[in-house]
Amino acid sequence: MSVGIRIDQLKDMKVELLRFMMPYKFAIEEMMTKINILKQEFKYIHDYNPIEHVSSRLKSPESILNKIDRKGYGYSLESIKENILDIAGIRITCSYISDIYKVSEMLQQQKDVTVIASKDYIKNPKPNGYQSLHLIVKIPIFMSDREEHIYVEIQIRTIAMDFWASLEHKIYYKYNKEIPQHMKDELKEAAVTAAQLDRKMEKLQNEMNKLKESSKAEEFYNEDRVFLPYDFLTLGK
Repeated sequence: MSVGIRIDQLKDMKVELLRFMMPYKFAIEEMMTKINILKQEFKYIHDYNPIEHVSSRLKSPESILNKIDRKGYGYSLESIKENILDIAGIRITCSYISDIYKVSEMLQQQKDVTVIASKDYIKNPKPNGYQSLHLIVKIPIFMSDREEHIYVEIQIRTIAMDFWASLEHKIYYKYNKEIPQHMKDELKEAAVTAAQLDRKMEKLQNEMNKLKESSKAEEFYNEDRVFLPYDFLTLGK
């Protein structure tokens, strides 16, 4: 096969990929809506919002083709759909480690969200120190003429985990040679430090919550009068 023919084929495939990827864009929007509903509920109903920040990305056709080459997958759209599960990606940043599992549970409980795979790099960090909770979920997307079930990768991590991962990526960016061992060791040590900071901050948060609860109880019992809602007082009349 000549280079010219292969380039033409790749160009045609890129156009097909753009059409193919439209449901993935909608899948991101669908999941972002679910997450934003949770954020709004916690903002207005609860005293505490576990979600600090949310971002999303749609893998580019070039990035998809590079991954196909790297992994040795077939070039058919069906092969891409079944093997490239991170075309649609969402990252949720939480305040504390316990928040990660709370948010994950809330998303998994939704009836139209099916969990395909889960990798807990918090309980089992990667060798380089990377920590995060990864979920592959599948959700239905309703087009004008069909229903498609689309994979979405969701990464949930703390602010400290995100800080480490973002800088680690920048440090390695566009460097394709072997990383010196001392740099690997120092980055892993930094990841351990970030994990210790996460646990220390959550411990302080838990202690403060106990103090707040104790203070609320004292204020309640020290009130001269207790007012109940009108609809509660008139219940049954």
